[in-house]
Amino acid sequence: MDIWMQLEKAERGERRSLASVLEAIPWNADGLITAIAQQHDSGEVLMLAWMNREALRETLDSSRVCYWSRSRQALWRKGESSGHRQYLVEARLDCDGDAVLLRVDQQGPACHTGRPNCFYNAIRDGSVEVITAPLSP
Repeated sequence: MDIWMQLEKAERGERRSLASVLEAIPWNADGLITAIAQQHDSGEVLMLAWMNREALRETLDSSRVCYWSRSRQALWRKGESSGHRQYLVEARLDCDGDAVLLRVDQQGPACHTGRPNCFYNAIRDGSVEVITAPLSP
């Protein structure tokens, strides 16, 4: 039985080694996993990004969130240029291991547009409405 089936059938409080679970992650063809950042205290979904093994390992080891930039083909430490860092509070894997939820403490806006989160385009009544303004600098 694979690790994901074991975890699916596990009782609350059961544990598996981090190394064995990370080894079993079904990375996509590019070696990436979807990462969702959520503000730990409010539950607000901040952004969606991607992580490779190195980014996930660095995040878990340092508690400073690191992603994989598909456009730059390089590690991207959130806030390295803007100062708007993310600090890891808790990481959770979904039921089949193909997405990671990062519960974070976001410092400043999460979106590169200066908005609190990246989900500011609301689909409403047959149009897309911008619902959040950038935060003041």
